[in-house]
Amino acid sequence: MEQKRWTVSELTRYVRQIFEADYRLQDVEVEGEISDFRLPGSGHAYFTLKDADAQLRCVMWRSDLANQVYLPQHGDRVIARGRMGVYEASGQYQLYCQRILPAGQGDLHAQFERLKVALQAEGLFDADRKRPLPSLPKVIGIATSPSTAALQDVLNVLHRRYPLAQVVLAPTLVQGDQAPAQIVEALAALNSQPDIDVLLLVRGGGSLEDLWCFNDERVARAVANSRVPVIAGVGHEIDFTLADFAADLRAPTPSAAAELATPVTVNELGGSLSAFTVQMANRLKQSIDIRQQTLNDVRFRLRQTSPQARIDNLRQRIDGQLGRIGQAARGSIALKRAALHGAQRALEGISPAQTLARGYAIVQGANGRVLKDAAESTPGDRLNIQLSRGRLQATVTDQETNYE
Repeated sequence: MEQKRWTVSELTRYVRQIFEADYRLQDVEVEGEISDFRLPGSGHAYFTLKDADAQLRCVMWRSDLANQVYLPQHGDRVIARGRMGVYEASGQYQLYCQRILPAGQGDLHAQFERLKVALQAEGLFDADRKRPLPSLPKVIGIATSPSTAALQDVLNVLHRRYPLAQVVLAPTLVQGDQAPAQIVEALAALNSQPDIDVLLLVRGGGSLEDLWCFNDERVARAVANSRVPVIAGVGHEIDFTLADFAADLRAPTPSAAAELATPVTVNELGGSLSAFTVQMANRLKQSIDIRQQTLNDVRFRLRQTSPQARIDNLRQRIDGQLGRIGQAARGSIALKRAALHGAQRALEGISPAQTLARGYAIVQGANGRVLKDAAESTPGDRLNIQLSRGRLQATVTDQETNYE
């Protein structure tokens, strides 16, 4: 079997792949002494870790270095964490470092990780435990040391953004062995006040040891069991504590915690109030317009169904009928009057007076009977003769009964 002949690049690449395939080399912690720590213009850090028997080349990229609070010096004993790899250009293996801690802090970090895993498994950090923050808090509780710059930063932000809120301070140590118990007491004191809407647990930056009280299990449980929402603003953006994980919201700095506690500023509230006023005025006008239109429609329908129109029509109809009745009555009266006049003329034509006026006379006997026949009288009878004008008294002297 012919032996494979490698190029330098092929062999170096193969060795790199072996390193990358070994999961044990992809997350390692190496303790050693810093030597030749350099920060060139690229912003990446290059150094060597060594002990009495060996040395290891190391590199830390600028993005990882930006998260470092602690920058090692030549001769520092440190714990470097990262992955092993091969730099093919020079053919050397090296540690690609992601975090550097002073060697004395290695035990603290291990304690932190163990407690974090235990509390996380218990569900203390679960997202469904997190509560929403009030948008307009009336009372804000703060647990911190009165002498810290962090408190002043928080008060400045609260006064600038939302001076309407009342601030209640529960003083406590934020560093040292006695700090955890005092922090728990401060949180309990704030929770005992029923009018507090949100709590701020804040402290400025510091080393891992300085912030260690916020990794105490008692503090983490007190934060998680708080009656009201808690915002943790401990250290700088790169600092994470168990209190941060247990809180309802983590802020990168104390000032940021104050900003998160006041999501709406007074100016925004004023603008919102003005906009709300305009909106309400517009809605009120729109509502009035709609109701006015509805009222007009109802009025129109009422007019359409109102008996007034029918009454007006009937009244006019009555007036017309009365006019026609009056006209008919007048016509009837005129006709009757004409008929009466005709009857009068007819009566006048046959009236005795008219007959008398034509030269006739009415002759009455002594007994007052109207004489129609000459035989009804005898000579010597007294007669009363009615003329058209006046009367005559006469005596019958002769009687003629021959009617032929």
